[in-house]
Amino acid sequence: MEYEERFTQAELGSVIEQALIYMCACPAQVAQAILKLRELYRYQLHCSGQADSDIAVHELISQSTIQSHAIMQDCMEKIIEMEGWDRATLEMPQGLRKRQLKEILST
Repeated sequence: MEYEERFTQAELGSVIEQALIYMCACPAQVAQAILKLRELYRYQLHCSGQADSDIAVHELISQSTIQSHAIMQDCMEKIIEMEGWDRATLEMPQGLRKRQLKEILST
């Protein structure tokens, strides 16, 4: 399996930002997990380039990270579809915004 980024950093940041505004944490949690996996992957690339590193360990971590990253991106795609987000802009659907705002105001 090859490493692939289906969401840009800006798109994931937008999901996280909207989640903060509209108190809808689940998509943001997935976006943050994707970002953390990217950090881990990049770190492993750096480590495996070191002369004294254990290549087998870093390769195992890299491959596991690639698989996990793909799974979480699949999850994000499904969340976007299920909740009706605009895939082109990654804007939270108006109905979800209103529902979240209503819940906030009723507490």
